[in-house]
Formats: sequence, C-alpha cells, structure tokens
Amino acid sequence: MLVETLMRPLEGEDRFNITYITIDAYILIICSNSTIVCLTVIHKNLHEPMYFFIAALLLNSVLYSTALYPKILTDVLSEKPIISYPACLFQYQVAHSLGGSEFLLLAAMSYDRYVSICKPLQYPTIMTKTNICILLVVAWILPAGQLAVISGVNSDVKLCKFHFKGIICNSTISQLYCESSGVIIIYALVCFINLLILPVLFILFTYIRIFIITYRSGREVRRKAAQTCLPHLIVLINFSCLGSFDVLLFQMETDFPKIVRLIMSIQTMLYHPLFNPIIYGLKMKEIYKHLRKFLQMNVNVL
Repeated sequence: MLVETLMRPLEGEDRFNITYITIDAYILIICSNSTIVCLTVIHKNLHEPMYFFIAALLLNSVLYSTALYPKILTDVLSEKPIISYPACLFQYQVAHSLGGSEFLLLAAMSYDRYVSICKPLQYPTIMTKTNICILLVVAWILPAGQLAVISGVNSDVKLCKFHFKGIICNSTISQLYCESSGVIIIYALVCFINLLILPVLFILFTYIRIFIITYRSGREVRRKAAQTCLPHLIVLINFSCLGSFDVLLFQMETDFPKIVRLIMSIQTMLYHPLFNPIIYGLKMKEIYKHLRKFLQMNVNVL
C-alpha cells in the first residue's frame, strides 16, 4: 500500500534549491550535534553525568534527523512523493520513540541537577556510571518498546484514505484508517502519559525543589544553578511546544491549514535539532570553552 504525502512535486530551479537546502540542513544538524558529542568524549573534564546526558540528547537529534531527512530528500527528487504504509509506520515508530526518549533524557538531566544541587554529598554515590547507563538505556528502550505495540497492531489496519496530510509520518497517520480501535486509543493515551506528562511533571517538581533550595542559599549558588538549569528548561519548553502540536493533530478532527502543518514540520525537522547544540554550546560554560578552542584551531588551519 502506497500513501501520498503533503509534499508537492517540484520542478526545475525549485527542485534544485530545495534539494540544496535539505542536504545543507542535514549536514549542519549532523555536524553541529556530533561536534559537541565528540568534544564530550575526547575531553576528560566533560566526563560527568550532566555532559553525558547532554551528549545523549544531541545524539538523539542526530538519530531523529537521520530517520527523516533521507525520505524528505527522496520526496523532493520524486515526481510524485509517496511512501509505503510499512515505511510510514516505521518512520512514525522511530520519530515518536526518539521524541519520547528526549523527554526521558530531559527528566534524567533534571534529576542529575537535583541531586547535584540539593544532595551534593550523596551525588557521587547516586550518579554512578552504572546508574547513568541504566537511565540512558531506559530512556531509549522504554519509548521504543511501548510504541512498538501501536505500530504492530496498526500494521494490519485497513486503510480508507491514501493521501497523508503531512511531510513526515506523525500522529495524523490515524486519519488514514477506516476505523480506530478504542483499545489502541486508550493505550496511546497511556503512552502519552508515561512518555510526556509524567516526565514533564517530574522535571517541574525537581526544578521547583532546586529553586526553593537555591533561593535559601547564597547568590553564587543561585548563579551556578541558573547557569546549568536554564538551558535544560529552554530546551524542555521548546520541545514541549512541538510535542503539543503533534498531540493536537491527533485529538482535533478539524484540519489545520497546509501552511501551518508545513511550518510546524520545519520547526520539528530543522529548528529543534539545531536549537539544542546552539543552547548547550553557548550556555554551558565548559562546553563553550572547548567548542571555542576547536573552532579557533580550525580557523587557524584554514
């Protein structure tokens, strides 16, 4: 079964320009995120839980972009942008699993900051390498496992529509079905609570606790807490807005205008994967120092 996407066929100069922009965007995302990941691996003073979680978050963006951009480039070069239904389900599975992983990674980062600031004496015994590995594995495996159930059940669902209103396969894929299973809808709601609502509530709880503790402490403690926590909160707010739009697409029966869908798709595919390395590269002092040295060294070579 083939499904036609929202992307319209392009010709001539338009096709060349969009192809050029798509390839450049993908390369920029890979390079910007991978650079900080490599710096974290290379420099020993970045071998701390907080930087490992940041590296995992940026690696998540690389995987997310890799799941989307090759198909988008294929659509740009095709006379008629289509995708097989199994491929669409796979893209849905990967994209949403990595989206859930992002929230869980942000929750792990907030817990790391909470222990570091509120329980500094217990920090070395709590944030051990084993516990860090467990948190990372859970952040990637749990969303994939839960969403695989939805993808598996929907693989045999009968389709009544074959025109997909989106550039990427998101939650609106359910609009293609002849009828929706009530059990799957309830299960999807449980996944939504587990992978989005609970992590966000946990993050808010930890940062409220951090705010209360630092408010009672000195000015220097408040400054250091703000320096490390603010980037995480900015990334959380940004990604939560994008995630909320995807939920609205699933819940609301009214169609959004094509331009709105296009803008939000671009936000998800381009803005957010580039937003993370910019925030962490500029706002995290230690990462910024190594990044600046790396860029200066490359400029001198050129």
